[in-house]
Amino acid sequence: MTWATERLDLLISGKADLPPVVQTLMLGTLDEWGEGWARKTWRPSPEILNVDGSMFGGYIAALADQILAFAAMTVAPADAVFRTLNLRVDFIRVGKAETLNIEGRVTAKTKSLIHVEASFRRPDGDLIAQAGAQQMVMPFGTG
Repeated sequence: MTWATERLDLLISGKADLPPVVQTLMLGTLDEWGEGWARKTWRPSPEILNVDGSMFGGYIAALADQILAFAAMTVAPADAVFRTLNLRVDFIRVGKAETLNIEGRVTAKTKSLIHVEASFRRPDGDLIAQAGAQQMVMPFGTG
C-alpha cells in the first residue's frame, strides 16, 4: 500500500477530506479502483449545465483531470508525487444532464511519466468524450 492507494481507499470509504476544488466543482470521488484503472459514476447538477442543458466542456476537462489522476495514483511510486504535464480532451457527442460512467486507465509507465487515458460514457454505453494526459513523476518535496 502506498500513500496514493491508501488515499483512493479513503475516498471510496467516504472518510477522506475532499480538497476545496473538488467540493466547489462538485466533482465527487470514485467508486472503485484496481492497479492501472479507476472508475466512477457521476451525475451532473443543474448548476453546472449550459442554458440548453448541455455540459460545459471545461467541466468535462476537470472531471478528466481528476479521473486521470486517480488512475495514475494506482501505480504511483510510494516515494513520489505526480503532476499533470498535459491534458487533451476529445468531445465525441454533446453531454447532457445525464449520468456519466467515467473510467481512467494507465496506458504506459516509465520512471518519470505515467500515461493515462479516460472515457466518458452515457448509461447506454455511447461515448461522449475521451481524454488523455501525461503525469510527471517527481520525488516528494520537488513539486
